[in-house]
Amino acid sequence: MDEDTRYEAVRSRDARFDGEFFFGVETTGIYCRPSCPAVTPKRGNVRFFATAAAAQGSGFRACRRCRPDAVPGSAEWNVRADAVGRAMRLIGDGIVDREGVAGLAARLGYSARQVQRQLTAELGAGPVALARAQRAHTARVLLQTTELPITEIAFAAGFASVRQFNDTIRAVYASTPSQVRVAAPKGGGRPARRTATPSAGIPLRLAHRGPYRTGAVFDLLAEEAVPGMEEVSGPLGRRTYRRTLRLPHGSAIVAVEERPGGPGREAGAAHPGGWLDARLHLTDPRDLTTAVHRLRRLFDLDADPYAVDERLGADPRIGPMVAARPGLRSPGAADPEELAVRALVGRAEAERLVLRYGKALDSPCGGLTHLFPEAAVLAGAEPDGPLGELAAALADGAVRLDPGADWDETERALLGLAGLDGRTVAVIRSRALGDPDVAPPGVDVPDSWRPWRSYAWQHLRAAGELEQA
Repeated sequence: MDEDTRYEAVRSRDARFDGEFFFGVETTGIYCRPSCPAVTPKRGNVRFFATAAAAQGSGFRACRRCRPDAVPGSAEWNVRADAVGRAMRLIGDGIVDREGVAGLAARLGYSARQVQRQLTAELGAGPVALARAQRAHTARVLLQTTELPITEIAFAAGFASVRQFNDTIRAVYASTPSQVRVAAPKGGGRPARRTATPSAGIPLRLAHRGPYRTGAVFDLLAEEAVPGMEEVSGPLGRRTYRRTLRLPHGSAIVAVEERPGGPGREAGAAHPGGWLDARLHLTDPRDLTTAVHRLRRLFDLDADPYAVDERLGADPRIGPMVAARPGLRSPGAADPEELAVRALVGRAEAERLVLRYGKALDSPCGGLTHLFPEAAVLAGAEPDGPLGELAAALADGAVRLDPGADWDETERALLGLAGLDGRTVAVIRSRALGDPDVAPPGVDVPDSWRPWRSYAWQHLRAAGELEQA
């Protein structure tokens, strides 16, 4: 998009572009999302930015009306397989906070200077600034949705010191942390004080753009749910998906609610936009950013349904399916290595592995009792056969499935393992790696379906023309 096109999106308050770019107003020093309801500024006073971090780095503060830091992420980072796209996925997963810029660069196979130069040239902000913007957003969420002490929030959000935390909040929100807490939206479901309800968890709204056909995603999750670590409960149209999750600093139990939508709010229809309600119970608050990022990938919340439906809807074969199911998503994985193992062994065997080798939760919650076993545990416990070979490759890094993995290299490595056929590898590439352009196995696919062949796969499956992806 050129700047004139971006300005037209701002003038029309077009929510389709929220998260795709941001604009700053030089006369106010505030940056916003394109759909901000405030009076449209004059063209000469507007500057455009690829990321919130770039706007912040240029001295702009986040708008208190449209909260630009809370928009869905750009769909571009899920589509791109280059170094910048891989870097953005890794930063979203919290790599810079945990391993620094050197760790990010090592995972990408570049020097720290090269990563800094590429990100700054394209996005207007380097990895430290991008991670800082993400920490600021995490801090605001914790300030406004929990009663955690402010000092504890500073370190939970990934800041190295309370002073750094205070300075960042003032720079980004033009408020102190206490003022940000007081300014929490009224009626937003803020939980009772932590001392009164220690098990309340952290309530979140996971934003997405455009229509979202939640019913199809929850149908898939219910079909695949592995007892002991996953469950889907509740009436059709208002189901809740719950699962255990291993995270860098601890574990979690997460819950995401289905939202009915469409005329009459019927079950299975696509609702026009907004968010999914979630609640996270973390053993270590430092894992909040990573947990949210993994849920977003699982539910494909950063997708651009307008672009997907426009491209696939024009195809004579799949177009009627798109018209019948607008906003259909291509689900990913909350734990890529777990997904790879499950794709290989199937649901029943995955249940056996969970109960036999999975780590038991210190505090079981209903039917959730275990974490999925780590690859190293499986490699040591059952070293023989395809499962042992895959687990060993995951454990020693011969196969990488993290958000920064090179999709083509990973596919080649997987195809070199025993027991992994083309269909299984396609499932892993689509679901675990999040590649939006994986061709459905055994289907004659036209070029017109690119770059959204993973979504075409889901449409064919939903129409009953393919087995479950």
